Amino acid sequence: MFQPAMRTISGITNSYPVTVTTAVNHLYVSGTIVRISIPQACGMQQLHNYMGTLTSTGLATFTLDVDSTSFDAFVIPVGISPHIDICAQVLPIGEDPYQITAALHNVLG
Repeated sequence: MFQPAMRTISGITNSYPVTVTTAVNHLYVSGTIVRISIPQACGMQQLHNYMGTLTSTGLATFTLDVDSTSFDAFVIPVGISPHIDICAQVLPIGEDPYQITAALHNVLG
């Protein structure tokens, strides 16, 4: 099992800091470094391929140090079959080296 895992994004706010909501509990800890992947059909292309450190704010929410107030709105496309190529995703790629906590977190027990 690979943890933390990729999660589908169900919402992104136009705010500072930007708040990302995942479709299921994300299991990320603050300090996790992530990449955001947003297909064109979902809007908010200004955040596509962004890499940064998150702050966990809830079971399915986290913030990124980005001011998205002037970004295009994030939308979930309607009327398109839900294939992975049109789902926005958050992909964990690392962890703050000064706080190695996710590596010590037992997700199985």
